Amino acid sequence: MTTAEATTPDSADPAIPLIARLPKRRDFLRIAATKRRWAAPGLVLQTAPIPDDAEMRAGTIRVGFTATRKIGNAVVRNRARRRLRAAVREIIPTRARPDLDYVLIARAATGGRTYAALRDDLVTALDRCDALAGNEGSQT
Repeated sequence: MTTAEATTPDSADPAIPLIARLPKRRDFLRIAATKRRWAAPGLVLQTAPIPDDAEMRAGTIRVGFTATRKIGNAVVRNRARRRLRAAVREIIPTRARPDLDYVLIARAATGGRTYAALRDDLVTALDRCDALAGNEGSQT
């Protein structure tokens, strides 16, 4: 599977969006430039509207993951990314706005937090970034 391919959530409901990885560095930079972010103990969430020229299938939410060397060696970074991907697979398809791109940045505490706390961090960050489903258009 390439980084741009979509993954399906556990349920095969066609109304639930697929998740695709952000493949390009320019997408990460574009999202970071919007300054729409929230830092929680286990992660930092950045969001930005999907550009008009984005090449993606309908019903897909694009998500990128970052873990810098600041949080630890390769083992720690990979574990943090895996935990973030698991939380995203569970939360994003049903609770996130489909008109936004998302970047999750691992923090030093990502690997040590319980999975339930990490999920709560993601939901809180979505709410604070006005990215929960049902909040479309309430922030300019």
